[in-house]
Amino acid sequence: MIGALSSMAQRYPALFAVGLFFASVLLFSQAATTRALMPLGISLGLPAASLIGMWPAVNGYFFLPTYGSLIAAINFDRSGTTRIGTFILNHSFMLPGLIATITAVSAGLLIGPFVL
Repeated sequence: MIGALSSMAQRYPALFAVGLFFASVLLFSQAATTRALMPLGISLGLPAASLIGMWPAVNGYFFLPTYGSLIAAINFDRSGTTRIGTFILNHSFMLPGLIATITAVSAGLLIGPFVL
């Protein structure tokens, strides 16, 4: 399984950003995700500029409404506009978080080769 995933990440490097995102959803920590997966990206031979550009994808802990600050923000909102919907994956932070993450990773991948 690791071999198949490794070859897929080498053929389609942007999939590594997806892996970073979903690992951060499970780990609830940017540092833990970086520490766990960035060495894998280096060993796969992904360029440093690409890895740096993909780094904003480690901010995926907003995806599930289980993070403490997210739940606190929902509870502090007196207007009722910040909420968790009837399904787990349709809360108020979902769309803004996905847009911000996709935009940051895209910008990082575009700017990265010019910086290094």
